[in-house]
Amino acid sequence: MAVLNSNTKFILALNSPKYFKWRFKRLYFVAHRYLSRQVAEKPSFGILFDIDGVIVRGKKVLPSAPEAFWRLIDKEGKFRVPTVFVTNAGNGLRHEKALQLSQWLGVSIKEDQVVMAHSPLRMFEQFHRKHVLISGQGPIIDIAKNLGFSKVTTVDQLRNTFPVLDAVDHKRRMSVPCTFGQYFPPVEAVVLFGEPVRWETSLQLLVDILMTDGLPLKCPSNISYPHIPVLACNMDLQWMSEACMPRFGHGAFLLCLETLYKKITGLNLIYTALIGKPSEITYHHAHRMVLAHAQDIGIFNSLKRLYAIGDNVYTDVFGANLYNQYLSKRDGRRVTRQQQSIEDLLGANPHYWDHAAESCFSILVETGVYSPERNEWLTDHSPRDFLPVEEKLREPKYIVENVSKAIDLVFREENFC
Repeated sequence: MAVLNSNTKFILALNSPKYFKWRFKRLYFVAHRYLSRQVAEKPSFGILFDIDGVIVRGKKVLPSAPEAFWRLIDKEGKFRVPTVFVTNAGNGLRHEKALQLSQWLGVSIKEDQVVMAHSPLRMFEQFHRKHVLISGQGPIIDIAKNLGFSKVTTVDQLRNTFPVLDAVDHKRRMSVPCTFGQYFPPVEAVVLFGEPVRWETSLQLLVDILMTDGLPLKCPSNISYPHIPVLACNMDLQWMSEACMPRFGHGAFLLCLETLYKKITGLNLIYTALIGKPSEITYHHAHRMVLAHAQDIGIFNSLKRLYAIGDNVYTDVFGANLYNQYLSKRDGRRVTRQQQSIEDLLGANPHYWDHAAESCFSILVETGVYSPERNEWLTDHSPRDFLPVEEKLREPKYIVENVSKAIDLVFREENFC
């Protein structure tokens, strides 16, 4: 009988049925563990980022921001977490803001990941063919047309048509009326994108338009009320730039307009729609965009949670908590009239809620409007039409130092790495 050496025994063992069975089981467990890890790495959450005070201060990128966002992308530079940027800024186009964010963060940001304050106005098709007066700064005509508005007039164009209406600045003041005013078509709605440069001019002409049913040719015998529709974007009373203290936002301009209109007419200014944070419409729109981004990056499972990271208690935190309340009260079979009107407006598909998030958690950072040092002397800055506010709606779920710490927190809560 031949004696087998050790090498021969080893070769025979490798070819034995017992070894093949063991090797198959080993391969199965390795593959199962790998696939399980891949499934686990598909997040069941999405993140909504504010921009000013979270990522930048004015045009200065906060030190913690770029490195923090690199953790949200894979080796190919693609997002591995559904991410949308929700800003109350209204002085630019979405693709411009996406390009700006890409340059700031060193990460490729798409236009479809950006929600501007005015973005939901694309859904307000009933106003798109009306003659609208627009207020703000930047390329507001391009913004309006990009949103679908076809007949627009700026405050400056209105002033040129009715020059004697603008009388505060004596250097610009004119005493001779323009003869073209009689051919001016009545304004049918007002769209306020953001704070203008010359507040006195805009405030005066806007009040004139509202009091005269859109045609300020002569003093009305009776004040037209309810006045023509007003659609306003961005309710931030303050925002954080490079300055050491918060600066006036569009909410400050709206407060002036509300107060002046009330003082002059004795009536309340009526907003047909308030768009931007903390509006539920804006968060609903952002929610849809998060789901779309999830599918775009290959995540088809349901998202269970949203995390909204911001620096302002009265817009970012309040808005996220308000939307969380909205989600908690909503189920597939019981929808309130207000919820249904929002969903009809935004054209939500009936199957939309099959993959939608069930909650929205607010995360407050200390790099912007909110600061522990200033917290004691801040009074209630909530927008007029959202008062009274339950105190719990202004309480963040979490408070962290900066955006990097916020992402740490989200990853820890979600057991995601």
